[in-house]
Amino acid sequence: QVQLVESGGGLVQAGGSLRLSCAASGRTFSSYTMGWFRQAPGKEREFVALIRWIGGSTFYADSVKGRFSISRDNAKNTVYLQMNSLKPEDTAVYYCAATLSRDVSLWVARKYNYWGQGTQVTVSS
Repeated sequence: QVQLVESGGGLVQAGGSLRLSCAASGRTFSSYTMGWFRQAPGKEREFVALIRWIGGSTFYADSVKGRFSISRDNAKNTVYLQMNSLKPEDTAVYYCAATLSRDVSLWVARKYNYWGQGTQVTVSS
């Protein structure tokens, strides 16, 4: 069982930066692949980024590639999402998620077993 708590959301102007954090409970954090997803009003939840449990390899949605960076600190049981060059279309509730799945296609939300409560990110133009 893993509990996830996001923080770091807020209001920022276009072109600005934010860093989201997701703190996880439990002693097996390093075994989980961690993902960030987001959901804008009236839209489906979409994949943003993931970092795998082994080797720390990362994968990003095309819409954020080159602007966002995911990282993890296993000693602190925390995953981060550094968001730079933010755009109004990045406005959404951002969720962190955890999975023990070893599938390749971990950009799919249903592969994740544990979810945080979400943190709002609003980018003004």
